[in-house]
Amino acid sequence: MTTITAALVKELRERTNAGMMECKKALVEANGDINLAIESMLKANQVKAVKKASRTTAEGTLFVQTTSDAKQGVIVEVNCETDFVAREEKFKQFVTFVGTLALEQKISTLEALQQASEQKRLELVTQLGENVTVRRFSCHTTHDAEGVIGAYAHGDANGVRIGALVVLKKGTLELARDLAMQVAAMNPEYLTSDAIPAARLEKEKEIFVAQTLEEGKTGDMVEKIVAGKLKKFSKEATLLGQVYVKDSDKTVETLLKEANAVVDSFVRFEVGEGVEKQEDNFVQEVMAQVRGE
Repeated sequence: MTTITAALVKELRERTNAGMMECKKALVEANGDINLAIESMLKANQVKAVKKASRTTAEGTLFVQTTSDAKQGVIVEVNCETDFVAREEKFKQFVTFVGTLALEQKISTLEALQQASEQKRLELVTQLGENVTVRRFSCHTTHDAEGVIGAYAHGDANGVRIGALVVLKKGTLELARDLAMQVAAMNPEYLTSDAIPAARLEKEKEIFVAQTLEEGKTGDMVEKIVAGKLKKFSKEATLLGQVYVKDSDKTVETLLKEANAVVDSFVRFEVGEGVEKQEDNFVQEVMAQVRGE
């Protein structure tokens, strides 16, 4: 039988954040095989991890990065329950692991990325005591000889909250990065006005008509005002129609023409967008902890 040394127990504690006796017991049962011990501990804690899976995860951080040749880029959102855990180094390391995995292995689906990172995710849930989810990701590649991908990440020491990627068919890396900053700051929904669905325009028109009538306008005036508002909406909602943030005298479309550049696509993530946060019920939370849930 393999001798279970204090150093081995210490290593397992550092890797799992579990108690000393729990670690020693797992090592004894695994005959000193630390990887086997971790696997058995994960299985033992699987029930707790599954119970935590129902908890809302609206906090977290993003991983935004491109390859050294700027031909491939990825943006990944990993969520947790509280901003406290989002600042944890182990959580940040997991986010980097997931993002690097997606980028280096060129993973194409969210399901594949979740499966590839599930073992480490379960281990992290056990360590941190919070639900952690790999919520979404977007991977982009440019196959054009003159194409580049620019990335921009906005955040602080607590993590990246907003991230963007811009894929250029033609253009410089500096321009691609500037446009990624534009996307992050101004949040365009579409690339061009032609990309706006007819149903969306009709919905906006209905809103503008109601607003204009409420303002007391009548007759031809309503039509003119609504047409102007629709035009303004189309500019603000599209990347090419927006005013360039670094030079208010030109639009992004003008900038691209001057640079002889072409945008292929873009993507923008903001942590927690679209997630409905649940109201905290501290009494239930304490009772759940007492019951070991």
